[in-house]
Amino acid sequence: MNDDDDERAIFIGFEAVSDAKVLIISIAARLAGMHPQTLRQYDRMGLVQPGRTSGGGRRYSERDVALLREVQRLSQEEGVNLAGIKRIIELEGFVGDLRQRVADLEDELIRTRTRLAQLEAAGFPRRDLVPTNQHPTALVVWRPSQK
Repeated sequence: MNDDDDERAIFIGFEAVSDAKVLIISIAARLAGMHPQTLRQYDRMGLVQPGRTSGGGRRYSERDVALLREVQRLSQEEGVNLAGIKRIIELEGFVGDLRQRVADLEDELIRTRTRLAQLEAAGFPRRDLVPTNQHPTALVVWRPSQK
């Protein structure tokens, strides 16, 4: 084992797979290399959330199968317990949400800067609307008129 093996990153990315919940439990279990009862247990633990039919049957997506494979890999190859795997999945989801939020904010910043540049090019803000040569230490006393 070399130093590179000790610093393996754990990243759960499923962008390239479908979210359509169409696979019955036996097919999903076969594709994930697990027993169907294991999938039921993982569902109860909240590691994977399959869709449900009107009759209550579980339906899995390709994304679910990829997640099940990653659960198995983390458990068997990395020695992570199921509670740890659940936390990793939650944190990866949180990181994904934060990345999307950052991307949205960057897009908004670009739009705002573009709009500001357009306004400045059009002569806004007009400096003649608000005099800027007043003394900042001026004192104004206001007395209400007495009736």
